[in-house]
Amino acid sequence: MPPIIARSSCLVEGAQTTGCGEGHPLIPWWQPHFDIPCSDYSGSMPLEPSIRVVLADDNLIVREGVRALLSIAGDVEVVAVAGDYDELLAGAAEHLPQVVVTDIRMPPDFTDEGIRAARIVRKRQPGTGVVILSQYDEPEYAISLLSEGAAGYAYLLKDRVAEGDQLAKAVREVSTGGSMLDPRIVDALTRPVSEAGGLSGEEERLLRMVAEGKPIKAIAASLHATPTSVGDDIEQLFLKLAQQASAGTQGALERLRLLHKVIIDREEQGESLSRMLPGGIAQQMRENGVQPGRTERLTVTVLMSDIRAYSTIAEASDPSVLAGQLNAHRAAMNHAVLAEGGTVMQFVGDAVMAVFGAPFPQADHAQRALAAALAMHAAQRAVNTGWEAQGLPPFLLGIGLSTGDVAAALLGSEERLEYSLVGDAVNLAQRLQQWGEGGQTVLSEPTYEALIERPEAERIEPAQVKGRHTPVGAYRIG
Repeated sequence: MPPIIARSSCLVEGAQTTGCGEGHPLIPWWQPHFDIPCSDYSGSMPLEPSIRVVLADDNLIVREGVRALLSIAGDVEVVAVAGDYDELLAGAAEHLPQVVVTDIRMPPDFTDEGIRAARIVRKRQPGTGVVILSQYDEPEYAISLLSEGAAGYAYLLKDRVAEGDQLAKAVREVSTGGSMLDPRIVDALTRPVSEAGGLSGEEERLLRMVAEGKPIKAIAASLHATPTSVGDDIEQLFLKLAQQASAGTQGALERLRLLHKVIIDREEQGESLSRMLPGGIAQQMRENGVQPGRTERLTVTVLMSDIRAYSTIAEASDPSVLAGQLNAHRAAMNHAVLAEGGTVMQFVGDAVMAVFGAPFPQADHAQRALAAALAMHAAQRAVNTGWEAQGLPPFLLGIGLSTGDVAAALLGSEERLEYSLVGDAVNLAQRLQQWGEGGQTVLSEPTYEALIERPEAERIEPAQVKGRHTPVGAYRIG
């Protein structure tokens, strides 16, 4: 399986160092940050009543029609509009939306400017949701869009956005890290296969959820099952369909398999992380001898966190309120990482990915990563306390830390450089966070051994993890 590239960057190139008052760290100007008051970190501040959207379409009539549809949703606020590629990038940088809604084709070339601009926004502003409006109803277009990571992406057909509330529903879905496909695309994926017959009601439901682009965890939450059992059921369903497939249904089955692979790849982080760098920090790296295209080896500690039972929480929550919770959570996690000198690489749905020891080396990267993990748990507890008074569900985190060598490189053009890390430490951090319950941090053996001050921890017996040929030992705190 090819590695999935997780991307992140600062929000505005050239932004100045920002502070957060007494007791809060200054944020280096090259790091991503959230433009919300410090009081929000405690969770006591009311959540935002609406989801901020930047809307882009070169056709004024279409743009205003979509804006009107969003305005009647009640919980969506269009904070800026754009008519071309450059305006979309500028509007997103100025207004920091939670969601971008964009046409595929826009000036100057009328090819795929909307998708390209949306992807750059996500690289600069981690976690931004994207709703693509398209005139193409072929499933291949939607699958291609989702192939770079489906979390926070929706694909809707332009001629159907006025039907029901599917546009507002898509905005709500991607604002919380979900994904959504137009019902006509779902029908095109499922009808040829399901019309062949032979599927039970439960299998038809499972097939449709796969075609809707739901991740394994979300399907498991809907079915009140475990992700492992759902994964097994899907594999058995595909096996059954393959055995029954005729020449006429083979193409539809292959598209379904491809979509399912996209979703699996989305949940499997792989061994790569990358983020787009603003010109200033890239220039600093060049001045320190790091040249574009040249790979260097660094020893780093990778941090990955995940909200426990997030899919279950999402099933029972108001989407707009959940979007506000997720925004507050990300802000608190972001500041905890920055306070220890870490680099936030990406927000993907409910996951946070960060690295210590890159792009600039840090001798005590493991100690900083552990301090950040503990601070993240503490910050989330404070946020949960504020949410409790509002009757909102708490978020409980599992965090994994993995230390190892990575290959690091500056890639791209002078105008748009990405900093990429490739190494087993990325994959292992994701695996280890799965071993922790809410409130726990799991450290790899190299991470624990690299600590200057080693806390009391539970030794976890070596066990096999996906992607590793030999068993992995670890330590659990909390």
